[in-house]
Formats: sequence, C-alpha cells, structure tokens
Amino acid sequence: MAEIQIRNVAKTFGTYQALHSIDLTIADQEFMVLLGASGCGKTTLLRIIAGLETPSVGEVWIGGRRVDHLPPRERGIAMVFQNYAVFPHLTVFENVAFGLRMAKLDDRLVRERVERTAGLMHIEALLQRYSGQLSGGQRQRVAVARALAMEPDVILMDEPLSNLDALLRLEMRAELKGVLEASNTTTIYVTHDQVEAMSLADRISVMHQGRIVQAAEPVEVYRNPAAHFVGSFIGNPPMNFITARNQGDGKWQVAGQQFTGPSVASETLEFAIRPEDLSLAETGLQANVRVVEPLGAHILVTCDVEGSLFRAVIDSNSRVKAGDVLHIAPEPDRIRWFDPETTLAVA
Repeated sequence: MAEIQIRNVAKTFGTYQALHSIDLTIADQEFMVLLGASGCGKTTLLRIIAGLETPSVGEVWIGGRRVDHLPPRERGIAMVFQNYAVFPHLTVFENVAFGLRMAKLDDRLVRERVERTAGLMHIEALLQRYSGQLSGGQRQRVAVARALAMEPDVILMDEPLSNLDALLRLEMRAELKGVLEASNTTTIYVTHDQVEAMSLADRISVMHQGRIVQAAEPVEVYRNPAAHFVGSFIGNPPMNFITARNQGDGKWQVAGQQFTGPSVASETLEFAIRPEDLSLAETGLQANVRVVEPLGAHILVTCDVEGSLFRAVIDSNSRVKAGDVLHIAPEPDRIRWFDPETTLAVA
C-alpha cells in the first residue's frame, strides 16, 4: 500500500510563504495531478514529498509511515524530472539500470527489470545507444523507464513532458497513462498544462497562491469549479464571468436578461458559463461580435456583453463576422454562481 497523506504542510522561504497548511490524501495507486500556474507552490509540494525540501511545519506519510524526517532514498519513491537527467556517458541500458546498480541488485535481476521496463516504454531497440543518439521523446522514455525499473511505491513527476513538441506530447500522454496504470504505482504529477491534467488524472488538485483550491475528479473540476480561479484556469477558452444583480426571490438580472439562481441576500453575484455551453438564439444575452476565430470543428466568437468580455463556441457552419450583434443563450443547468467577495462557488 502506498497511500500518501500530507498533513498541515506549510513552507516558508524567509518572509515568503510558499505553501499554506496543505492537507491532501492520495489513495494507493491513484494518479494525482498538481495543477496550477507558475509560482503556485506545486513543485515545492512535490519536492517536500520527495525529501528534497523540508516542510516548515506539517507531516508527510507514505504507506502508513511518516517520512518527512527521512532522506529521499528511504522513502520508496522515484522521480522523473523536466530535463530528462539522462547520463550522456552511459548507454540507455545503463541509464535505466543506474538505480538498480546503486541498490546492488544482482546482474540477472537488473537485466530482467531493464528489459521489462524498456519494453513498456518501447525503447527495447535503443538499449545500446547513448543519449546523444536519442530524440527528446526517446530520452524522456528512458527517464520514465529508469524510474519504473526501481519498482517504487510512489512515482513523482515534475512537468516531464513540457520539453516535447505538441504531437509528441500527445503521444507520450497516452503511453504514460497506460504504463502507469499497469505498474500499479501511486503517481503525483506536476503540470501547468490543463489538458495534461484533464487527460491523465484520476483526481486534480488545483493550486493557487500556495493553497489547494479544489481537489476532485477532472469532470467535477471542469463542470463544478469550487472557486472563480478554478473556472478561469480550467478550460480553453476559460469560463465567462459577468455581474448578476439580485432581483429577489432567486431571480437575477444579467445584461438585461433574467435568470433563476441562488436565493441569497447578496446584492450581486458572478454569473459564470463556459463558452461551449452557449448557443445562438432568437433571444438571450445581447453580444457585440469583436473577433471571429474559425477553429475547424467549431468557431470561437469573442464578444462584448454589456462591457464584459464573453466567448462562445458555435457551430462551424454559422455565418458570423466581426461587428454582428448576436443573441446567445446559456444552457440553464450549466450556469454557475460565485460570490464576488470570497470568490467561492455559491450553491
């Protein structure tokens, strides 16, 4: 069992607080993605789990054992870095075998594990090459194979695909997910790429300013963001937000249209809707078209709705051009509401 528990972990660097009281449990064999913009604390948290940083306060438990006082080699983890960290003077075989050699395993077991993990990562034909003879994608496969060969309880990955081109990243994502599911390890994966997070994760922990804002399954994070930040960060394009004014009895006025929403005392809330949950209609929010972007399967229309920027994803057959005035209607069950003061979702 390799359940990970992060209990009240905080980290300060001088006067700067990088992490604020992080509490998170990652189940055995779960694929958890830490997602957020640069500087949100996700890599700091990963380094604390790995033992490369010491928490200012709090505890880290792996498999029912407290490990925050242990060196990295005693935590039962393996790590894959952004820059591959492939040794140029060693062959692929010896790169994959490096940790096994350090652990003083016998040659037969080393060869078995190297060949098995090389097969998983489709690099079995490259075992006698050196890193200078490999592409970026092949080097990343070597780095992942080296981690898997150790048969760790936990694999930590720090933006391992960020140096690859878009097509290769797509291919590696699919392979990586299948390999890690087959290896039965607990995985923590750090990224700022929401597409990677949505496609790979069992759960996503969205981080902002050193805090976990929401930890949930990808579809839940996408459909029911717990805070304004989550809605604005997840999704491409992100959620639309516009001020709604309380009309009483759960009725809210948005850009001259009335919608049913939460029955709360607040004078205003944020009305939020995803661009793909809008459609052209005879009546609805009046939108002045500013930019039209044909994107193949659909058209992304950027509009002005009562002074607020609004985006809508519409059918590629629609005849729309800059300067048009449209009426766009949101799907009622897709509307979300946020408190403008706390920025949190309102039920």
